[in-house]
Amino acid sequence: MRDVTAELIAEWRDELVRLTGSLGYLFNRPEPRVVFAQFIEGLLAELPKKNGWTLAERAGHATADRMQWLLNGSVWDADRLRDAVRDYVVEHLGDAEASLVIDDTQAQKKGTKSVGVAFQHCGLTGDVRNCQTMVMLTYAAGAGHAFLDRRLYLPEEWTRDRKRCREAGVPGETGFATKPELAIAMLADALAAGVPFAWVLADSGYGRDPQLRAFCHERVLPYVLGVPVDLPLDGPPGKPRLPAVKRADDLLHYAKVRDQWERRSCGYGTKGERLYDWTAFAVDVKSETPAEGFTHWLVLRRSLHPNRRGKDGQLHREIAYFLVHAPADTTVSEIIARAGGRWQIEEDNELNKQLVGFDQYQVRKWTPWHRHVTACMLATAFLAVQRAAFPEAEAEAEAEADPDNDDTPGKAPATAESEATG
Repeated sequence: MRDVTAELIAEWRDELVRLTGSLGYLFNRPEPRVVFAQFIEGLLAELPKKNGWTLAERAGHATADRMQWLLNGSVWDADRLRDAVRDYVVEHLGDAEASLVIDDTQAQKKGTKSVGVAFQHCGLTGDVRNCQTMVMLTYAAGAGHAFLDRRLYLPEEWTRDRKRCREAGVPGETGFATKPELAIAMLADALAAGVPFAWVLADSGYGRDPQLRAFCHERVLPYVLGVPVDLPLDGPPGKPRLPAVKRADDLLHYAKVRDQWERRSCGYGTKGERLYDWTAFAVDVKSETPAEGFTHWLVLRRSLHPNRRGKDGQLHREIAYFLVHAPADTTVSEIIARAGGRWQIEEDNELNKQLVGFDQYQVRKWTPWHRHVTACMLATAFLAVQRAAFPEAEAEAEAEADPDNDDTPGKAPATAESEATG
């Protein structure tokens, strides 16, 4: 492992200065350029909290005024910074085989004034809390992963109240959009910008949305999306002794009959290989047609040990369902590796909160929120790029990208189709 020496730290410092200096075009005055560089340096520093006061103190300011003005009052465009972050990530981590990963994360807040705050489901706690929800897009490549885009989710109670929106600085043209619709907007922007990638990944909160799936079908995008157990399927009927396939969990009956689960790793995690049992079926999704040359499969992932209590009070092995849209010759190993790739956005959410104060902002309005969150994205993108420069990072990435390569092309589709059609 490469030692972190004083010389290496100096290299990083110089590289950060070059990066922030290259973004001077965002500002029309010299002072915000300086404060912006100090802001990013502070986000990357070892501070107990990353807010205006702590960042100002580190920068040697007598008050937090300049840091707060950078977010609240100065003239600059957070979307231009977002585009710069995207270009920086693609320049250093760009890979035609990368994945775009969608997920949302929350910041718990008090009161009612912070833009978008509402009592809503909080993934951090698993219950309903007063929080803000942000939909994020991660670029996950062999060399590393980092956020590429972000959208703040505004619940309907906000978009119905135009006075409340005006007070929070929400642009007048901003209406209600579901989380999957925000995800579609980010995917469309990535395509328009020519971002190189091969797959779209998301959990069932997004995979259940037919609009998102249709967007990928129309643009011939492969995906692995978590889906709910009641995803509507169109048969075909099974053998006479087997029930017809009308929804995703009907395939459990077929899985038990054929008993052809394969134990494979979907990547390397903090506790070692992430092993599950897997099986796959060729399926027809009700009222949906895959892109030309593409096929739909439903992949079932089963935990190795009982970890979920069922309605009968007994522990059962958890089953997760993934809908796959990909070329017919896609291998089972690639499908499994992609299905396991969603963890990278979870790591980005965690790293941004733990390292750069992603959710520690003290701003309430639309524009300052976007400025803070996008600055955090730049800080962690810088970390991802520096980590990718470590020689051992390349070897680790290669090992993660191909955890199991012992199958032949078309293995999953052939087996799935023969079993599903009877």
